[in-house]
Amino acid sequence: MQATPLTLPKPVGDVFSRLPAYPGSLLFVTALNLALAKQLGDDVGAMLKGKRLRLCVTDARVAFDFAWTNDRGTGRFVARHASKPDAVPDLTISASAHDFVLLAQRKEDPDTLFFSRRLAMEGDTELGLMVKNTIDAIELPVFDPQQFAPVKVLGRLRERVLSRVVMARKHGG
Repeated sequence: MQATPLTLPKPVGDVFSRLPAYPGSLLFVTALNLALAKQLGDDVGAMLKGKRLRLCVTDARVAFDFAWTNDRGTGRFVARHASKPDAVPDLTISASAHDFVLLAQRKEDPDTLFFSRRLAMEGDTELGLMVKNTIDAIELPVFDPQQFAPVKVLGRLRERVLSRVVMARKHGG
């Protein structure tokens, strides 16, 4: 018997669904750019250029709209407004928050989630396959949500402050 996948409680989804979409997309593309943008080859950038992408977190009832651009000579993801007339995405990838975390942690395979109907792709299937294969091929660090635990965040902050104090004392500050 297969365990029921974890989902966010409905009241949490109700709260998230009321948040404006664009600021979330800005935060999302910032993370994408830090994690992926420099690792994408020119061939992938060429296939992504001008394509509208949407990532839907089904249980949180939020969507992040974004695209790939190379306007300034450096490829990067940019947030898009879902309310624009051309807002119909070329590719939409949908899953629960928990399943996206499992993917980021490399604890679950996208094919397994897809065939168990926990991950959905709609739109340009060739683009979807290219995105999946590209992410599979990139060596990314495994996402560990424990790194964001308050104790760990405060510990890292403490270490930074202490190192700056030590440096300031060394330089007569």
